[in-house]
Amino acid sequence: MQKSFDHTDSSKIVLRDSAKRKLEKGTRTFSNVMRDANSAFILKPLVTTKVTKVGFVLPQNFSMMSFTAAVDVLVTANLVHTAPLFQFSTFGIDSSCVISDLGIEITSDGELEALGKKELAACDVLIVCGGFRCSSEESRQLTSVLKAAVKRKMIVGGIWNGALALAYAGLLNNMRCALHPDNHALMRERFSQVRVTENTLALEPGIITSAGPASALEMMLQLIAQLKGKEVMRAVREILSCDRLEEQESFKLSGISDNPTLPDDLRHIIQIMESNIEDPLSIDELVTCTGTSRRQLERLFQSYLKTSPYRYYLELRITHARRLLLQSNDNVTNVAIACGFVSTSHFSNCFKDFFGISPVHAREQYRRRFA
Repeated sequence: MQKSFDHTDSSKIVLRDSAKRKLEKGTRTFSNVMRDANSAFILKPLVTTKVTKVGFVLPQNFSMMSFTAAVDVLVTANLVHTAPLFQFSTFGIDSSCVISDLGIEITSDGELEALGKKELAACDVLIVCGGFRCSSEESRQLTSVLKAAVKRKMIVGGIWNGALALAYAGLLNNMRCALHPDNHALMRERFSQVRVTENTLALEPGIITSAGPASALEMMLQLIAQLKGKEVMRAVREILSCDRLEEQESFKLSGISDNPTLPDDLRHIIQIMESNIEDPLSIDELVTCTGTSRRQLERLFQSYLKTSPYRYYLELRITHARRLLLQSNDNVTNVAIACGFVSTSHFSNCFKDFFGISPVHAREQYRRRFA
C-alpha cells in the first residue's frame, strides 16, 4: 500500500534546510594561500588567553632597529588576535635612562635591580638586546638575573651580541647560539663549550638567539609560533614580512605571482587575474589568454594552491575589496564596482560570508580597533 505524504514532514524538511542554510551562512573560509593575508580582519569569537610578559634588557648603545623589530612582532600579534597576547617591559642595566645606538635616549620601565623575585616571577620571557657598540664585558648583575630567570623556567634570549650575556651566565654550554659576526671570535675564544653557528638564528629549548635586526624579527615570529600557535605567527608574518628580499638583487615587494617555486604558467595566470580586478575575466577567457585548457588550468591551481581558479580569483577580489574598504573613504558601492562585483548586495553578501561582518560594520570596527 502506498504511504500517504505527510505535510507535517514536509514542513520539517523545509525548516531543517532553512536552518542548515543559516548555519552555513557566514562560515566561508579562505583557502590557505589567502588566509594569512586576511586573518587579522576576520571576525572571530572573543578568545581569552594567558598574556605572555616579555622583558627586554637594554644595555647602553643597544640596537634600536633590533629592539623595535622584536617589539613590532609582539604589538602586531596583539592586533591580529581578539584579545591581547603579549605585554612587554624594558630594563636598563645600571640606569633607567638608556641611550640607543642612534643616540636616542629612552626611559626604560626600570633598572635590573627592579627585577626582584616578585617582578621576575611575573615575566615569561627575558631577552637581552645588544648592539654594535654594546660592551662585551660581563655584568654580574645581569648574569645573576639570567640565572634566576632560567631557574624559574623562563625563556631567555639574546639579540646581536646579547648572547654573550647568556654565555657569561653559563646558559649556552653545549648549545648553538647566533650572534653578530663581529662577536664570533670573542665567543669562541672565551666560551669554548658554546657552539657558535653561522646561521642568523638559533633556537634551543628555552633559549633563543639572533644576529641582528632582520633575524630578531624572525626570532620573535618563531617565539610566537611556539607560544601562541603557527596561525598567529603566519598572520603577523604576512603583515611584517612583505618586503623581505628573496634575492640580493631584488628590491620589489614580493607577492604570490613572484614566487619562484610556482610554474611560469600559473604565475602568468595569477598576474592576469591581478591586472583584471575591476573587470574580472571568465575562466574561459583566462584559458584563451594563457593558451591552456580548462582542465590544465584547474589542475595547476589545485596542485599548487589547493583551490580552484574561480575560488582563488574571488578571494583575490574580496581581499582587494577589504583593503580598499578599510584604507579609503570610498563608499561600499564604489568599492564593489572597483573589485568587479555585479551589485552592492552581492558584494556585501560575499564580504560577510568571508569576514563574518558587513562591509559597513567592518570599516567601523577597523577604525575603532586600529585608530
